[in-house]
Amino acid sequence: MAPDSFKGSSSADAVARAIAGGWARARPDDDLVLLPLADGGEGTIDAVAAAVPGSQRMPVRVTGPDDAVVDAEWLLLPDGTGVVELANTSGLPLLAGLRPLDAHTRGFGQAVRAALDHGVGRLVLAIGGSSSTDGGAGVLSELGARFLDAEGSPIADGNRGLHDLVEAELSGLRPLPPGGVTVLCDVTNPLLGERGSARVFGPQKGASPDLVDELERGLAALASALPAVPADLPGVGAAGGVGFGLVAWGAVLVSGSDEIALLSGLDAAISAADVVVTGEGSFDEQSADGKVASRVLSAARAASTVPMLVAGRIAAPSDDFAAVVSLTDLAGSRERSLAHPLVYAEQAGAVLAVDFSRRG
Repeated sequence: MAPDSFKGSSSADAVARAIAGGWARARPDDDLVLLPLADGGEGTIDAVAAAVPGSQRMPVRVTGPDDAVVDAEWLLLPDGTGVVELANTSGLPLLAGLRPLDAHTRGFGQAVRAALDHGVGRLVLAIGGSSSTDGGAGVLSELGARFLDAEGSPIADGNRGLHDLVEAELSGLRPLPPGGVTVLCDVTNPLLGERGSARVFGPQKGASPDLVDELERGLAALASALPAVPADLPGVGAAGGVGFGLVAWGAVLVSGSDEIALLSGLDAAISAADVVVTGEGSFDEQSADGKVASRVLSAARAASTVPMLVAGRIAAPSDDFAAVVSLTDLAGSRERSLAHPLVYAEQAGAVLAVDFSRRG
């Protein structure tokens, strides 16, 4: 059972347990392995903690994206790697109301700084779930960078401040840890343009069409101040441009689902299984672009393991899976499935188990 979280609804661990519960009712003699996953967004720390024995959750208090105090955490792995998640420090669910121009990523930077202060040998940064479009200026500011206006004063937080940006001083940035910084991305968008951060993701963060243009101008000012970072590099538009800012620090962008698969031992687990059930809240056109379901499907094909899918809704072709269950279809409505996702995930597990039995 290797699902992603059902974003805004249920954690990957809860979904895996629910699917397994339904499967066990229909096929009680099967050996079930729970391997909750993530793609670098919400739930990454939970997925890695469940997969890596000996992981320690390290509490940290940070400034949230609207300046409220947030009690968050980062994860210390036994090998000295620190995993820091943007979603639980500067994420969209932390806002009482959307702030497309003013939300920032200082809290994420404070958590990264806490991990560095602890002495981690390597950092893995999960940047999905952002609430802001500040280009990573908030993160870098907390790590020692200075973003200045024409008078040499610090600019305001958020995208709004980027409109006054004249100079970016990076000489004071904290050095990378010895093992470097790996950034988990679940998208390949550039910073600017039609597929850029503002135009694709700005509306999700509350930006009207006019505000999208304003967000674009702010990010363009940041790109001008940091010309050494290619604004068209795939993934730098992730998380409101946080990918761009972290590349300026020296970080490397990788597929989030691939890195979590490596940390969790996904390929070996699928190779040892007869069937693998994955899932996500919405299986849509983005699912093939580095998401958990596509990564699990690829591993299942390589291992000749039967792949199955559970999703809140199915909005893209899913013929590559041996069996598919939509929670919306099971529940009879989207509203009902969102109100009781784990109830219907358990039912979906039973449906898939019966299907597997019929296959002999």
